[in-house]
Amino acid sequence: MSAPTRPRWPVVALDVDGTILDHDGGLTDRVRSAVQAVADSGREVVLSTGRSLIATTPVLDRLSLTHGYAVTSNGAVTLRLDPSLDDGYELADVVTFDPRDALTLLREHLPQAVYAVEDLGTGFRLTAPFPDGELIGTMSIVPFEDLFERPATRVVVRSPEHTPEDFLELVERLGLHGGSYTVGWTAWLDIAPEGVSKAHGLAFAAQSLGVAAVDVLAVGDGRNDLEMFAWAGRSVAMGQAPAEVQDAADEVCADVYADGLADVLERLVAEGN
Repeated sequence: MSAPTRPRWPVVALDVDGTILDHDGGLTDRVRSAVQAVADSGREVVLSTGRSLIATTPVLDRLSLTHGYAVTSNGAVTLRLDPSLDDGYELADVVTFDPRDALTLLREHLPQAVYAVEDLGTGFRLTAPFPDGELIGTMSIVPFEDLFERPATRVVVRSPEHTPEDFLELVERLGLHGGSYTVGWTAWLDIAPEGVSKAHGLAFAAQSLGVAAVDVLAVGDGRNDLEMFAWAGRSVAMGQAPAEVQDAADEVCADVYADGLADVLERLVAEGN
């Protein structure tokens, strides 16, 4: 009796915000059904997001994803999902770094910015409040120096006075070391451990699943997806993604408000093995 044939693209890596969810956190029935259909087809759906662990688990619940892996905090924290565990997951891979030097240097150039450090599984310590909904979990306002009291998985810098282009120029000009830097849609800078990106977490998950990078399909819309696109066997950018992200992808689909992800996933399932 022959072994079952592995489907094409046995691992499907999906960004969350701007890919699965729209920018207001909305999830359409069509996208939810398409994600579930991919999981039901025998493929592993791996969420790959800049969101923290505590902000990712509600999305897993909304999508009814209970097995496999999820990559959070831009690759610094990877979960193994298992419904038999009390929390429904365990920490499979966690990478931390000392953010002191990078944050001290950034604060010299961005004294009015707000700085936040992720507290794994609970929320954030931050120097001032973020707008409602931008961070999820317990928020503790602390002095700047308290951000260095223990190693971090992720640091966020928010400066409404600056554009993403300003942040890109600053990171290049300062020659920052000791972390990986990703600029978001707005005046938002993510700092992860050096060498860590979504590709790091996905490589860990794929190896654990016995799948090579060349067999992974990745879909996303942000600059923090560039390393994931370069690593995966095939990449798809959402239609609203910045030009540099679209240029880095093998394919561009419709935007998030037109259910572009559903187009990609429905076609994948229709193609079968």
